[in-house]
Formats: sequence, structure tokens, C-alpha cells
Amino acid sequence: MNIIAINGSHRKGKNTAALLRTVLGEAAALGAATELLELTDYNIKLCLSCNKCLGRTQCSITDDDMASIGEKLLAADGIVLGSPVYWSNVTTLMKNFMDRTRYMHMTRNLLAGKAGAAVTNAGLRNGGQEAALRIMEFFLMAQGLYVVDARDKNGAIMSAGVAGSLLADVKEGKVIWRKSAEEDEATMQAARQLGRNMVELIKSLSDK
Repeated sequence: MNIIAINGSHRKGKNTAALLRTVLGEAAALGAATELLELTDYNIKLCLSCNKCLGRTQCSITDDDMASIGEKLLAADGIVLGSPVYWSNVTTLMKNFMDRTRYMHMTRNLLAGKAGAAVTNAGLRNGGQEAALRIMEFFLMAQGLYVVDARDKNGAIMSAGVAGSLLADVKEGKVIWRKSAEEDEATMQAARQLGRNMVELIKSLSDK
């Protein structure tokens, strides 16, 4: 069982990475092989909109790192996307990554049948997390993946998705900020549940 996480944050190893590591850590504890990819480490050129992928499962751009990332995606049983919220959207890194997977979708869905999930984080409590989650989850569904939520074993939804906030409280008119997404215990619990649910789904899919 192989689960890969893609971090679209421009800040390597920070809050979004912490959420992704938590998901992967829980999956690893249940026997999964895991890997976290930081998009800041890779050279991914912009989509040329050349439309050559309309007739073949191959991108016309061959002199960057997208092909190696694509191989990892194909080898994975589960894919977790992570992005902080930028104007109720994903980052440019994540959006460009999504655009460059077009060759995996237009002729046929090469990633179909895998498990998928998404996590996000913002400064404010209502900072566009739901919109960013939906964008990533829609991408996964369009690629043919089964999207996992943070539903617990009793069927109750702890969270519709993993969406953290750095806003801890407001006291006497002063905003109290968390130093890290890891201080948001509700979100961390949801991330751990997401990791467990991904493993469970992958196992059920392999039994079919």
C-alpha cells in the first residue's frame, strides 16, 4: 500500500506539511508506505495549452520534473493533496500541478480507482477553507479517484475535510494566533482520522 502526499504550499515544511505528515503518519502506523512531495522542490513548467494531450496520454513538456511526479502518482494507491488558502483558492503551485496532470485525464483517467483526499489551512476561522477543499476534491473526483472524508468509525463526520485555522481565539479585542497548525487539536484529530480512512478504503478497493 503506497500513499503519496503533494504539498502545494510555498512554505516548505510548515503548516500544510504538518497536516499532511499527520495523515501520512497515521497511514504508516497501519502499514502503508508513504511519501511527502513538496512542490517547491520541483521544477514544473506552466501548461502550454497545446492540446496534444487530447490525443495521447503524454505531456508535450518533457524537460521538467512533472514526468517523475506523474510516475509517483501512477504508482500510488492513495493521493493526498494539501494547500493553504490563497483567496479562497489553492496556491499557484498546486493549481499548476493540477493543470499539468491534464494528460492523465483527457484521453482516459490514468489515476481512476485510487483513494484521494485533501487538507488545507488558513489564518482565519472562515478563511476560504471549504472553497479550497472543494477545488482539490473536485480535481480528484474528475481524475476518477474515490474521495475520502474524516468520518469516524461510527459514521459521524468529525470534519467534512481537514481544514485548519491559525486563529485560536479573540480576547479583549486581541486576536490570539496559534503558532502552528499542530496546535489545532480538532484539525489534527481529523487528519489522523483521514489517514485511517484512506488505509481502510485502499484495503477495500484492493479486495474488489
